Amino acid sequence: MMLHNRVRELAEGEVLCIRATDPSTQRDIPKFCHFLGHDLLEQGVEEEVFVYYIRKGVS
Repeated sequence: MMLHNRVRELAEGEVLCIRATDPSTQRDIPKFCHFLGHDLLEQGVEEEVFVYYIRKGVS
């Protein structure tokens, strides 16, 4: 829910960096992007932290 609210605050085309420790984000964030029309630009792991870059799609 926090992610959804944060993405709403972005203008179309803006990029958000997400850092998370919950392994379920590996499944949840790609699905979130797919279903809501956002671009998952990059995902990776840095020192046990999952990092994602999302570009807001057309609202």
